[in-house]
Amino acid sequence: MEHQHVYDKNGKQLCCTLEEKINQKAEALHPEDGQDHNHDHAPATGGKDRVWYLFLPATLSLVLLLMALAFDNNWVQKPVFFEGSIRLFWYILAYIPVGFPVLKEAWQTMLKGEFFTEFLLMALATIGAFAIGEYPEAVAVMLFYAIGETFQTLAVRRAKGNIKALLDQRPDEVNILENGQIRVVKAAEVGIDAVVQLRPGEKLALDGELLSESASFNTAALTGESKPDTKVRGDAVLAGMINLNSVAQVKVTKAYTDSKLSRILEMVQNATAQKAPTELFIRKFAKYYTPVVVLLAVFICVLPYFIVKDFQFQTWLYRALVFLVISCPCALVISIPLGYFGGIGAASRKGILFKGSNFLDVMAAIKNVVVDKTGTMTEGVFKVQELQLNSGVDRESTLRWVNVLESKSTHPVASAIHSYVGLVDTSIQFDTVEEIAGHGLRAKIGNEEYLVGNFKLLDKFGVAYDFEPSKVVYTLVAIAKNQKYLGHLTISDRIKPDAAKALTQLQKLGVKLTMLSGDKDAVVQHVARSLNIDRAFGDLLPEDKVDKVKELKATGESVAFVGDGVNDAPVVALSDAGIAMGGLGSDATIETADIVIQDDQPSKIPLAIRIGKATKSVVWQNVILAFLVKGIVLILGAGGLATMWEAVFADVGVALLAILNAVRVQRMRF
Repeated sequence: MEHQHVYDKNGKQLCCTLEEKINQKAEALHPEDGQDHNHDHAPATGGKDRVWYLFLPATLSLVLLLMALAFDNNWVQKPVFFEGSIRLFWYILAYIPVGFPVLKEAWQTMLKGEFFTEFLLMALATIGAFAIGEYPEAVAVMLFYAIGETFQTLAVRRAKGNIKALLDQRPDEVNILENGQIRVVKAAEVGIDAVVQLRPGEKLALDGELLSESASFNTAALTGESKPDTKVRGDAVLAGMINLNSVAQVKVTKAYTDSKLSRILEMVQNATAQKAPTELFIRKFAKYYTPVVVLLAVFICVLPYFIVKDFQFQTWLYRALVFLVISCPCALVISIPLGYFGGIGAASRKGILFKGSNFLDVMAAIKNVVVDKTGTMTEGVFKVQELQLNSGVDRESTLRWVNVLESKSTHPVASAIHSYVGLVDTSIQFDTVEEIAGHGLRAKIGNEEYLVGNFKLLDKFGVAYDFEPSKVVYTLVAIAKNQKYLGHLTISDRIKPDAAKALTQLQKLGVKLTMLSGDKDAVVQHVARSLNIDRAFGDLLPEDKVDKVKELKATGESVAFVGDGVNDAPVVALSDAGIAMGGLGSDATIETADIVIQDDQPSKIPLAIRIGKATKSVVWQNVILAFLVKGIVLILGAGGLATMWEAVFADVGVALLAILNAVRVQRMRF
């Protein structure tokens, strides 16, 4: 699957994903292993079997270094030849396996105009150590740096592999039914309208429409929930669903690369393209940090000549080299994006898709959650309870044209009317159909005008009615023809089972709740009372919702809006985080929302906030750890109280601790 790339104003491509960032580093330090980062399935000699291969250069270097130290320190009988140029050559041999990839990368980045990189810091420090005769320390610095980089590569590979294993579960081949015969075809080659036969236990590779009478599916790959979901003929079924009990036939409706699962996978893989403020700060910081460090190292080496009486160049050069080793920013540069990547992966396993690491930070700081009613707090599965028509109105003919008109709408109420009336009468053809946002539908056949919607629609077009809709605690659909009120349908919806639990958890997190809905206020207030929501507003048009959210944002507190992501697009765009419920039901939802909750459960809203808070906490723990330890050792190194051995352990040790802490996000229980 192709990744979206980011370019600067000069047209230069920037590294936009953590995967690409790590691939560059991994290929620099382990060029033979580069191919493994771009394939879903490792070759027979790859994957876990090749982990040892990553450590082969470091192992070789370590063996040669230990032998040299044994000779130097008389751990064994020192060979006669281990002196002078032979000794230097031995340490160079120990240095090459781990040092050459770093030196090569430093040179290549300098050719591209990037002079101040961590590769250059390590190159300067180790070459300088060789220059002053500190051969063992030069090799040790590069050895431990290479080991740290290898662990970084493994950590990111694991994080990336977890997400791929979670989401990219599409079979490579499918069984196509043609003329009563089964033919095995590559999934990527299957065309639209082809019929796939799915045996029990098999996973669907493409999105489609169920042709069988009914079938049960495990939807864990899409929603994070393994509870069986029963579908009937005509229902949409999606790639990644597992057929549970009987042979099912599915008509393909989308190409392999256009399936919902493909788009979800692409979204998660590209999520780190949108950086969190902490990441952006560290990137900018590292850009200025490295040249400042190099300049300070020069000052540490040169300035004492003018201040210290017994100035010894070798002593102060050594201190400058120690300073360079300690200041390597790899702990920050890698562990911070890895922490955000871990947060995205942890959320994905729970059926919550973040479109960028920046939204993890946004959710961690959310103070106001604004929720829609229909399909968010309620199931959005409406059922007609009652039909009331004025005397003399023909019930059958009225329901026929109401059903036809509602077939032009995607609102859940339309489905309830279809279920109540039955098949749509295709013989009725309207000349024009207009959907009026927040009101309903208006249509014409010749000079006749038809209205179906809420009572605000009738008010808008001046239709009089002798009925008080505010007294009914249900959703009402008004019916009018030629400026005459004919009657109404009473429709009810059910509150989602976990809605009350979700809102209780949000309140415990200190989040303020508001419900906004276009449904009539009596219904909205009834639902709000049932869920203990203090602020609730009904009878709202899309622009009214925008005004309410603007009022909340004017307080300076962050706002998340939870809705369907399509009808409420203006509010989604205005809010700090737009959360879409119904990720399985609407393609447009995935495109417009910042965060997608795939299984429609309101309880995932507080869970998203907890994951955001945990991720941000881990990231800042890494920032504080790195700055604190490095700051202390930098001061000690500049004062001559820390050797290069302490420097390398401080640098690599902090990096490994930060990486382990970042990986911890993926294992947390939220």
